Formats: sequence, structure tokens, C-alpha cells
Amino acid sequence: MITLQGLTKRYGDRTAVSDLSVTVDGGRVTGFLGPNGAGKSTTMRMIMGLDRPTAGRALVNGRPYAELAHPLREIGALLDARALHPGRSARAHLRALARSNGIPARRVAEVLELVGLTAVAGQRAGSFSLGMGQRLGIAGALLGDPAAVVFDEPVNGLDPDGVRWIRGLARSLAAEGRTVLVSSHLMGEMQLTADRLVVLGRGRLIADTSVRELIERSGPRAVLVRGPEPADVRRLHDRLTEWRVPVRREGDDGLHVCELTTAQVSDLAHDLGIRLHEVRTLEASLEQAYLELTSGSVEFGSPSSAGSGSGTGGERGLR
Repeated sequence: MITLQGLTKRYGDRTAVSDLSVTVDGGRVTGFLGPNGAGKSTTMRMIMGLDRPTAGRALVNGRPYAELAHPLREIGALLDARALHPGRSARAHLRALARSNGIPARRVAEVLELVGLTAVAGQRAGSFSLGMGQRLGIAGALLGDPAAVVFDEPVNGLDPDGVRWIRGLARSLAAEGRTVLVSSHLMGEMQLTADRLVVLGRGRLIADTSVRELIERSGPRAVLVRGPEPADVRRLHDRLTEWRVPVRREGDDGLHVCELTTAQVSDLAHDLGIRLHEVRTLEASLEQAYLELTSGSVEFGSPSSAGSGSGTGGERGLR
């Protein structure tokens, strides 16, 4: 379990994290979200004892990281895949970590196999691609078989198969009862991976909720309607407008209908003698809900995306 109690970090007159209190439980994947500059990476560094809080506490299983006798056995982290000696082989890097934490050497082979690096274990880590470096960082995080893991942008540099592997790994770790905290800017991946979300904005907590609850905040689901006859589609549009149902055209053959179910739209079309080829619910996305939630908390957005509902791919500032 990871517990944050009034966690605050200031750099001079700038507050990176402000009075953050949240508990990250075991048995589920918790997504850690927020725009660039929201304080996510700073929070993770305080959890791992790399930055000292200005106020408050970050606890791992009830204790600060600095008080853990064998920290890798309690919490593992991937914060920066490049934070290693480039001249060491992957195997040597992991052996050094294992030796410093009293972890049996045989565990090195196990985690290399787990992350798919056995064949390149003797190569210098400095020659690894970004994706291979990510896998090595994850091997280091799992080396002590910890009850809690923290991954900061773990899918960076991975190909689609690697992204799917990370997703499965995070969920399997949670299924074993471990605490799993994952930060990412990829909302599609978070929607597939996370059970719960902690969202920061300008260093403050703005949501601690389930994925489903956050998506539902973005408004009612809509129904997409398509029919073979544009004239019939226009007739259905006019009747919905008469009833003051929110509706908009989707080309000549489609409608985007809010506040009605698929059954209600189908029944109305039947009553009007209108044949339809498609009537389906449009699920709201986590990306849409996230952008709405954080719209007032973006510090490093791209000017070209202002007001467009995008901008999550902007500059990587201090997070």
C-alpha cells in the first residue's frame, strides 16, 4: 500500500505538489494522470525517497522509503529507464541491484526471462533501444518481487506487442494483490489497463475515482443512427428536433442522438416507418472525460491546440 498524507513539495516560490492525500491500495491498477507540470513525477520521486517533501509524508506499507530495510523487496519503480551505467551489461546491472538488497542472484535470470531480455543479457545497457531500456527498468523494478510497483510512462519506446505486454503485466501484478501505480499520457491504454484513477492538476488532487465513474462524468451516452435513405434520416432528425431531443447530423445518412436509448430511437423510427441499418450506443472515452476534467489545469499546452480539445501530446515539462 502507498499512502500520501498532506504531501507537499515546493521549489522556491513554486509549488509542484500541494497537500496531496491519497491511498493507493493493492489488488488493482491505479492510473496516475495529469497534464505536463501537474506534479506526477515529483510525487513518484517523493514516494521513492529521491525528493524530500516540504511537508507531509509518502509511506510505503506504513513507512517512509528511507526507513525500509530492503526497499527493493517492498517497492520497485521504473522512473527513468536511462538511470543506469551504460557500460554495464543488463545482467551485471541487475546483479548489482540484487547484491545491494540481499536478493538471490538466481532472481536476475528470472526477471530477465520475464521481460524478454535473456538473449541480450550480456550486452551493454548503453546500446539498448528505448524499448529495451524500458524492459530492463521493469526488470529492476520487479527484482525484489515487491508488493508494490510504480511505473512512470512504462510504454515509452515499446512497439504494439510490448504495449500489450505491459498492459497484461500490470493487470497480472494487481491480480496477485500487489499495489500497482502507473502514470501515462496515453488515455486509451489507461482505459484498458487501470481500475482506478488519481488525477492531478497544477499539483493538486482533482479526482480519485474509478475509470467508469470518470467517463460517466463527461455526460450521457449518445446513439449513432444510420439509414439507407437520406430523406428518411432527415425526417427522423426533424421529429427528434420537434421533441427537443439533442441531435445533430452525421453526413447525409446519419444522426448523433443524445438523451435517448437505442431502443427508444429504434421504436421511434419504426413508428415513422423508417428503415435503419445501424443503431448503436457511442461509449464516451476516457480521453474525452480526462480532457474535460483537466481543461483548467494545463500549464504546458501547445498554442496550436488551444480550444481544440487536444494538447495531451505537448512538451514534456516538469511533471
